[in-house]
Amino acid sequence: MDGRVNMNKEGAMLTKRIIPCLDVKDGRTVKGVNFVNLKDAGDPVELGQLYAENGADELTFLDITATVERRKTLSELVKRISLNLNIPFTVGGGIRTVEDVRVLLESGADKISINTEAVKDPGKVDQFADAFGSQCVVCAVDVRHNGTFWEVYINGGRTETGKEAAAWAKELEFRGAGEILLTSMDHDGVKQGFALDITREISDALSIPVIASGGAGAMDHFVDVFEQGKADAALAASIFHFREIEIPELKQYLHDRGIPVRMTL
Repeated sequence: MDGRVNMNKEGAMLTKRIIPCLDVKDGRTVKGVNFVNLKDAGDPVELGQLYAENGADELTFLDITATVERRKTLSELVKRISLNLNIPFTVGGGIRTVEDVRVLLESGADKISINTEAVKDPGKVDQFADAFGSQCVVCAVDVRHNGTFWEVYINGGRTETGKEAAAWAKELEFRGAGEILLTSMDHDGVKQGFALDITREISDALSIPVIASGGAGAMDHFVDVFEQGKADAALAASIFHFREIEIPELKQYLHDRGIPVRMTL
C-alpha cells in the first residue's frame, strides 16, 4: 500500500484532514458555482473561529481576486482571523515575493498557497521552499477537463495554460511544494462529488499530500474522495458556510466507516 496515504513509518494510521475554505472578496466570505456567480457567505473572522471550535483540522483563506486585481493579500484580515485559531492556517492570493510570504507568516499564517505565480515563474516555488521550508508551500492547481486532458488554469480560473495537471503537479513537487491543493473547476460548487479520477491520478503520482477541492455536497462524497480518490485531505466551502453539513457529524460519519479522522468533540 501507499505509505503516505495509509500508514506512517511507525505503522500508525494517518488521519484524513477536513479543511473549510474561506474564499474572501472585499473582506467578506463568498461562494459561487464553477468559480462564478458569487454570493455572500458571512464574516471570515467569525467563520474561522467557528470552524476551529467545531473540529476542523486546518483552515484555508483565499483572497480570490487578489491576483486579478494585482494587489496584496489582506494581511490585516489574516491577522484578525489567525488570532482566533488553534489549527494550521493556509493563506493564498496575490503572493509574489519572499517578502509577501514573510508578511503573511508574521501575520499568523502557517502556510501560503500560490497558483498563478507558480505557473508564470516556476522558480518561485523553489525560492519560497528554500526560504521557508516545503511545509510552508502549498501549490494550488485549478483544473478543468478540456475534452482531451485535465488542463491547469490560472487567474482565478479565467486563463487556460495548456499544462497537463498531473505533469504540472509532479514538477511542483520536484521544485519543493509541500502539498498540492487540487480543485476541479468543473465540480466547484455543484455539490455532485469530487473529481475522483484526476484526484487519484495525482495522489498516486506524488509523495506529498494532495488536498481535494471542488464538489463536496454530501458526506458520502468525502468517503469517496478518501477511499477512491486517495486524497490526504478534503476541502469544502459552501456546505460548511451554510451549515448543510456540520464538521463534528461529518467526522463521526467518516469514523464510523473506518476512515481515520481526528476526533476532538
